[in-house]
Amino acid sequence: MLPAGITAMNELHFGDNLDVLRAMPAESVNLIYLDPPFNSNANYNVLYGTKHGGASKAQSHAFEDTWTWGRDAQRALDDTAERHLEAGALLDAFQKVFPTSNMMAYLAMMAVRLIEMHRVLKPTGSLYLHCDPTASHYLKILLDSIFSVRGYVNEIAWKRYGAHNDVGQGSKHFGRVHDTLLFYSKSDDRRWTQQFTPLDPKYVEETYRLVDEKTGERYTTTPLTGPGGAEKGNPVFEWNGHTRAWRYSKETMQRLHDEGRLYYSRTGYPRKILYLSESQGVPAQSIWADIGASPGSIAFQAA
Repeated sequence: MLPAGITAMNELHFGDNLDVLRAMPAESVNLIYLDPPFNSNANYNVLYGTKHGGASKAQSHAFEDTWTWGRDAQRALDDTAERHLEAGALLDAFQKVFPTSNMMAYLAMMAVRLIEMHRVLKPTGSLYLHCDPTASHYLKILLDSIFSVRGYVNEIAWKRYGAHNDVGQGSKHFGRVHDTLLFYSKSDDRRWTQQFTPLDPKYVEETYRLVDEKTGERYTTTPLTGPGGAEKGNPVFEWNGHTRAWRYSKETMQRLHDEGRLYYSRTGYPRKILYLSESQGVPAQSIWADIGASPGSIAFQAA
């Protein structure tokens, strides 16, 4: 069953997202991704494609990335103060720092929308706000005021461009090559699917140096001692002449031994065998450097 105000799945709405958000019921959305540009000095059009995948001459003006203080910004500021105490107080403080500025207009227009996004997001949902360092620090504080500090999960640095050679243009700053993704959720019960990146070939060669004589499969070994020792509740017992605080119970150690998953050193000290084929890769971290910028515009196919 679709939420009220939504007539079809996979539906694209053209217009002000604030109007769409306010037509949606509370706690009805699993995931929100937004990419609100700021200070790009560009006009944005919606491009369309033909049914056969070719380019179409049709396009529609979407919006101008020009944020100036005016009646609309003041209305958004007043609306925020009425709807959300903390966000309203924060914008009031921002006004004292840069009153009636382009940045203030941008933050006011963002605040009233982020409040609605928080409302429609499910307790298990997540929000990813894509921005650049021009305004990311202000947006993070704004999100803290709406989602609470506990709602903050990650700040992801996305390296989208190669090195910039701006020296010839007289630049006096480090190359600006990354965007920022601010990851927030409404609760600790958010849905989460761990993502992995492939192992580096050099790491594989250096780490998975051992080879199983029966299968020819590469493997490595890891310690079996329990982190923190007995003080952390790890069981202490003797195994193959070695008494330690182990990571596993004696029953589990016996099962690993019976399955041929223990590697013994010359002194009989055990380590656990991990096969290369069992590795899912490296858990994704907060710096993304393997996804570059899109080389061109993406068109929407006409119905």
